[in-house]
Amino acid sequence: MTHYQICTQCVMDTTDPDLLFNNQGVCQYCETLKIHYENTIARTDMQIAADLQSAAALIKKRAGNAKYHCVLGMSGGVDSSFAADLVVNKMGLNPLIVHFDNGWNSSIAVENIKKIVTKLNIDMLTYVIDWDEFKDLQRAFLYASVLDIEMLTDNAIYGATLKIAKEQKIKCIVSGGNFTTESGLPNAWRWDKLDAKNIKAIHRQYGTRKLKSFPIYGPWKFIIDRSFRNFHYFSPLNIIHYNKTTAMQHLKNQFGWQYYGGKHYESVFTKFYQAYILPVKFGIDKRRAHLSSLIRNLEMTREDALLEMSKPPYDDLVLKQDIDYIQKKLELSADEFKKIMATCPKKHTDYPSDYNLFMKLKKLNSLINSMKK
Repeated sequence: MTHYQICTQCVMDTTDPDLLFNNQGVCQYCETLKIHYENTIARTDMQIAADLQSAAALIKKRAGNAKYHCVLGMSGGVDSSFAADLVVNKMGLNPLIVHFDNGWNSSIAVENIKKIVTKLNIDMLTYVIDWDEFKDLQRAFLYASVLDIEMLTDNAIYGATLKIAKEQKIKCIVSGGNFTTESGLPNAWRWDKLDAKNIKAIHRQYGTRKLKSFPIYGPWKFIIDRSFRNFHYFSPLNIIHYNKTTAMQHLKNQFGWQYYGGKHYESVFTKFYQAYILPVKFGIDKRRAHLSSLIRNLEMTREDALLEMSKPPYDDLVLKQDIDYIQKKLELSADEFKKIMATCPKKHTDYPSDYNLFMKLKKLNSLINSMKK
């Protein structure tokens, strides 16, 4: 049995099987990410403003005479909401907001989106996924017993966003993704979101209907879009000193935005997946990675993070209500769901996968980068 250990600076522990520690008990994430956080925090307001304007000028140049300068995906969460305010009010861009509706939006998320879009006076398109297809995919992944059920939503967001960008002739894709609050997530706790082969294989084995409209997005499409169709990907939150606590307060003050209780909890299913399925079936509590990011960003003390980790991820009464809701919406009986939760986890590579392709592409990318130096 592996000796249990927890980092002396953050709250990452050996539930990440690949975690390493130095002689002081500090994990590799705190060690390797230290310089990045220090450099980010040290950036002056003048430097940030100049870089935002430089990026805005490039995006406008790429857009030419197009109506919209960029596409920006919005979930109603803090990151994408703050990114929308940033690109409009600090960069002077006119984004087309794209909201991906997979049937699991919380009411708070829906209201947040309305408030942001209305006050910023920007246009929005909602991409509504075919619920019967998506339900069949989620059921298939649950039966397959693989770790990353959420790769279905993430993959479809890629596909839907690029589809709309092509239709609208928009060349820039803006994301609320950011290094500051999302770094240090273990590879063992996720799977590559672009593994279209894996999605198709699992659905082929456990699904019950044909996929006619699901916007599946694979590695070759990504390479073509990025390298030959000249799509530009931009994460504005990586330019600024992004502070989640400050961002949330700003959104509340300016838009009447509401918090939903946890990282990515603006989705009902994502909350259930992260707070129940992952810890119960896979022994993974993603709060460790999310809170550790906040510690490194000087937004939270390790003591406060440990206190947060001592609390159960779910209130018992809310959990019972959510289990009933999830079962009903996915058309699973209580016995079926219990069987799914009791089934031993499987690796994504137990099914056909693009894993070997990803490894070759990473090696090729490393080689290209080394030749540039």
